[in-house]
Amino acid sequence: MMGTVQAFGIGYSMTMLAIAIAIVIVLCICFKIHAFVSLTTASLFLALTHNMELAKIVVAFEGGLGKTLGFLAPILALGAILGKLMEVSGAAERLARTLIRILGQSRAHWAMMIVGYVCGIPVFLQVGIILLTPLMFSIVKESKLPLIQVGMALVVALTTVHCIVPPHPAAMAVTDLLKADVGKVIFFGLIVGLPAACIAGPIYGKFIAKRLPPVPLTGAYADTEPRKESELPPFGRTLFVILLPLLLMIAKTVVELNIDKHNPPAYMTYVNFIGTPMIALFISAVVAYFVLGLGRGFNWDQLGRFSEAGMAPLASIMLVIGAAGALNQIITDSGVGLVLKQVLTSIQISPLILAWVIAITLRFALGSATVAMMTAAGLILPVLGANPQIDPALMAIVIGAGAIGASQVTDSGFWFVKESLGIPMGSMYATYTAGTTIAAVLGLGGTLLLQMFL
Repeated sequence: MMGTVQAFGIGYSMTMLAIAIAIVIVLCICFKIHAFVSLTTASLFLALTHNMELAKIVVAFEGGLGKTLGFLAPILALGAILGKLMEVSGAAERLARTLIRILGQSRAHWAMMIVGYVCGIPVFLQVGIILLTPLMFSIVKESKLPLIQVGMALVVALTTVHCIVPPHPAAMAVTDLLKADVGKVIFFGLIVGLPAACIAGPIYGKFIAKRLPPVPLTGAYADTEPRKESELPPFGRTLFVILLPLLLMIAKTVVELNIDKHNPPAYMTYVNFIGTPMIALFISAVVAYFVLGLGRGFNWDQLGRFSEAGMAPLASIMLVIGAAGALNQIITDSGVGLVLKQVLTSIQISPLILAWVIAITLRFALGSATVAMMTAAGLILPVLGANPQIDPALMAIVIGAGAIGASQVTDSGFWFVKESLGIPMGSMYATYTAGTTIAAVLGLGGTLLLQMFL
């Protein structure tokens, strides 16, 4: 690899990398080519322009894709099952109704933020919107609060937790790529993300709602009727099932911090096993089958159909993440990673800030938070190796924070929010784009502040 770097030079390698990223952007945005094909094209271009042997290109691509998905595929599947059971059982609706009773109708937007932040942990952004938007409309009708005020609290919370808290796919993939401790990423991510979601969601949402024309209740899910109380699961069981995977993974990290690492007790074998993401989510999915499935009157045939329906949308996201992992492997094996390390470490700026800038720039250009996060992680990985004093968990969080912001027309989530809530195009930039960007900036600030205490 060093010979490749010397043969081509820094300028050549960085130019080819820039063109490879441009290929992804142009194919995705201008030609509407699927991100998997775009990332694969960029990988082949980068490999061929650095004279990688054809056989080694295939090995590197397959290795990067397989290594990424080998870790992530079961986590995605189990998370999808957990999210689907939350949907069909009414778990999210139970959580929201209980919080609104506690906080009061006048603080319904705060209740929706909490619901989005908690329920968004095991489900995809789009699934969370489908799951919670009908409930949001009924709350707007009852509380008489502006739709933008309540809607912003929900969608900003969902977007924030989607980008920075495992077991979300991109957050988990970045955590694995950077070799960060999952428990730390979850714990630190929740700490950094909560104030960001609070300020960019309920607080900014209330501020901007007073300055924009009222939005009528005409979104895609405005006519959905809420469920009866008897159809919803108990609050305690609901909260336990939703938080169980996080509790298991965080508990593993807490135990590890309080033992003698040179002479670990025998029970650590079991703690490490139960606290790994795949096993933690498997346990949680099994518990959900009984608590939110059989316990709510569903039979095994229905649970099987729910599981299939939950996993059906995974194919596209898995292919995208796998191709991003392959591109990262090509960057390493072609020698471009060494050049990137040399260039980025010479920039006189905090590596955390640098990672955030890369992530939010790619997010703005590509639209996809997942592709932006995976690409940013691959680019910053050589820098992380040259700065061992930086906790990889903080790097994973700051990359996720950058990917929260700058959502605009290239982002499918932007349009999903617009159509689901019925917000006019003219108001989307002042609401969702601005809100996600505020959350991204606050996420960066929170990460830098957290770094001072570690």
